[in-house]
Amino acid sequence: MVDFLRDFIHILRSSEVRISTSESIDAMHVVSHIGLNDKSLLQDSLSQTLAKSLREKEIFNECFENFFEERYMEFDNNSDSNDELEDNLNSEEGAEELDDIKPSSLEYLFKQSDRNSLMTLMAVAAREVNLSEIRLFTQTGMFTRKIFDAIGLEKLNNDIFLASRSGDLKREEELKEIRERLRLEIRDYVDNQVKMRTTNAGRQLREDVLSKIRLTQADRSDYTMMSKIIKRMAKRLVSVHSRRKRKARRGILDVRSTIRANQEYDGILFETVWKKTKVDRPKIVALCDVSGSVANVSRFFLMFLHSITDVLPHVRTFAFSNKAGEVTNLFETKDIEIAATETLLINGGGSTDYGQAFKDLEGFIENDIDRKTTVIILGDARSNYGDPRCDILKTIQEKSKRIIFLNPEPKSLWGTGDSEMLRFVPYTSKSKVCSSLIDLEKVVDDMLRSSI
Repeated sequence: MVDFLRDFIHILRSSEVRISTSESIDAMHVVSHIGLNDKSLLQDSLSQTLAKSLREKEIFNECFENFFEERYMEFDNNSDSNDELEDNLNSEEGAEELDDIKPSSLEYLFKQSDRNSLMTLMAVAAREVNLSEIRLFTQTGMFTRKIFDAIGLEKLNNDIFLASRSGDLKREEELKEIRERLRLEIRDYVDNQVKMRTTNAGRQLREDVLSKIRLTQADRSDYTMMSKIIKRMAKRLVSVHSRRKRKARRGILDVRSTIRANQEYDGILFETVWKKTKVDRPKIVALCDVSGSVANVSRFFLMFLHSITDVLPHVRTFAFSNKAGEVTNLFETKDIEIAATETLLINGGGSTDYGQAFKDLEGFIENDIDRKTTVIILGDARSNYGDPRCDILKTIQEKSKRIIFLNPEPKSLWGTGDSEMLRFVPYTSKSKVCSSLIDLEKVVDDMLRSSI
């Protein structure tokens, strides 16, 4: 039962239901008290323990129906032969026969209708044969046989052989019927598992593809899923860098203060005192090209940047196609997806002009830029053959801590046509190709690491 429930919790987690260790333990306690026989009671009880939001409860109910479907299936299919078998088992002769069967055998569990034990056996065997690795429905037969072998098919086949050799045709036919029903039961279990696992694998595969695809090629229909990917990436970075910041702020051990603090304990170090280290919060200025060619990259970069304000609180954001405008307030007052969309609508369009954008940016930040400021420029550096104003970029570089230029185009295209990228590179601290969500995550992670 524990193994069975653990596998169900794994499915829920794979379906994006957040379940803590303590909640898993609570679920184990719930099942130990109410058992598995009452489906409605089990579903309601586990839902209260494992699903918190309305969305999670919807996912929970769907997973529950799929995962526990075979648990509540009757062994019979309303067949006449099954009724005859049950009548025989309910007779005194059937009861005596059952007493002669070893409790550990599949025959015994089947005749006892011990579904809990059978389902537990299947769940344990499924892990032993790595059912979680199943990816194709064509593998159902193979895994059905593997699980059947693991739970005792060989013993059942031997019993059938012995019954045949001894001429006990009735017992031979009965055991063959049990074998077939068990095979169907296991096949249904595998079918259900592969349906859940391949559905989840398909989603994970799709997310993996979307995290690596060039953002300039992203389809609008994928925006929702890509937004979820960004939120998970950002949450992961916030968690990692919050711990790093706390550790950095703690400083080194203050030996003298530690000794003084532990004098009353005869020198035993019960308490430690750390030297406090002041950690300067970095200031970020982001300038994003939102013209048609790179609009998608900027959209997701802005969403990423404003999803990590817990560890990067001072962010000023500007967007341009020709003239640059500040959009910081949009991200501070609206949902990041809405703010990103409005930024593209307000500042997109027009002929791209990096020279004008640099001039506008300098006017906005000239009194606010200092050696704690990191300037991030995101764009393809294509300025329609206008003056790129590298002189302004040089001035900003001299006043700031660093300039990071993120270009979604491959380096082989830098400097071709109207690209001014090779002229910008000497005035940047880092110039990187950044064309996918994975690239964005690496850039932000690197920026946070060097900021602490």
